[in-house]
Amino acid sequence: MNEEELREGLRSEMAGITPPPPLSTTAALGAARRTHFRRRALWASLGSAAVVLAVTGFAAVATPDGHVYQPAGQGPLTPPDASGDTKEPWPNGPDGQPQEDRTARAGSKYDQGVHLLTEAVSVVPPGYTTPEDPPGRSAEERMLRTHQAQFEAKVDGVDVWSYSSSVAVAQGEGTGRVIVEVHDAGNQLPTEPCDLAQEFWGMRGACQVETVGAVRVGVVVRPGDDDRLDQWSAYRHPDGVVVFVAQGVRLDESRPALTKLPFSVPQLAALAVDERFHLK
Repeated sequence: MNEEELREGLRSEMAGITPPPPLSTTAALGAARRTHFRRRALWASLGSAAVVLAVTGFAAVATPDGHVYQPAGQGPLTPPDASGDTKEPWPNGPDGQPQEDRTARAGSKYDQGVHLLTEAVSVVPPGYTTPEDPPGRSAEERMLRTHQAQFEAKVDGVDVWSYSSSVAVAQGEGTGRVIVEVHDAGNQLPTEPCDLAQEFWGMRGACQVETVGAVRVGVVVRPGDDDRLDQWSAYRHPDGVVVFVAQGVRLDESRPALTKLPFSVPQLAALAVDERFHLK
């Protein structure tokens, strides 16, 4: 085949190929909009996941920027291995078998969480109501009254647990919340009142020391950048048990906020010392 025959063959092949359609401005804009919509949907789903975890888990809250908030505590006993399982089993449940994760769903630890919720409801002051979730809601679906018992760590061979409860408090059109969290003796949390208070959920804020009887209680009276809650108190009992009591004017973004907090600062400090929350 000579050079002229080669050129002629190439022309024939090119003629048989259907050219692509001209670029459509409308199609290009449509593709761009679809991409933008997918990105917005992704951020929305991440935000929803953060809310669900905040309400139901107490264990960790992830925000779209990747930041993770956790309750005060020591974190997992050991990191997961490549299969996702912990290297050391979780504590045994009432059936004698290791739990499937750090949360107790039955047994004495679970009962402590239920008891803490009952006591938290009992301290809500007159003038406020404590609405309940509709019947039939699973633990994961509840938002108005929640509780959890969570294994934190093994310290000197002893299991250390935390217990948390959240109660919606309503007045007029507004709904806020009260949270109580208790950590077993043996926890590695700080001792100084304000150092201890600053450990709650990893939040920071303006802290002052309140005197209740003969003891000192740390109270964050104004949050910093993290405003999930408005005020919280912290106290370490002589036996090492730590109690946090928190309050916020807003339960979630779907409901109006309270016009004022349920407790004054001295009242919030006194609740941290209250024997009803001194779980043993």
